[in-house]
Amino acid sequence: MSEVRTVAEIEAYLHRHIPITRGMGVHVVECSPKGVTLTAPLAPNVNHRSTVFGGSASALAILSAWCWLHFALREAGLKCQVVIQRSTVDYLVPIDGDFSAHCDALTTAPWEKFLRTLRRHGKARIELTARLHLHGKAVSKFHGDYVAVISK
Repeated sequence: MSEVRTVAEIEAYLHRHIPITRGMGVHVVECSPKGVTLTAPLAPNVNHRSTVFGGSASALAILSAWCWLHFALREAGLKCQVVIQRSTVDYLVPIDGDFSAHCDALTTAPWEKFLRTLRRHGKARIELTARLHLHGKAVSKFHGDYVAVISK
């Protein structure tokens, strides 16, 4: 993803443009055409049960998919506004430690269809998925519909 080259630059971008990421302690592990992995520590995201607050877990999942789409669109030469339209999160077990979210890249066919629609109509919608992990084990599943609108 060419405009922002290193995970440190991407992390700085997120902290500057999405301030909640700084407060959550979000760290970028990977941001590539293959996918995005973000991590966050338990401490700033803890709830009254000493586990991760559901809103923090949801936010990290939303952010991992948003991040992949945002930078994949830039790599495709498109400057877009990207927003989440709808999301669901299935929490499988309580998250009682530092956690991560991973969003895989779309496969070629749905990505190309999305880009064709976006270029033709100036906006398009796509569903992305992410998984939250604790110590390498899946602890949550996320599905989100994102809308991209080409910026003028």
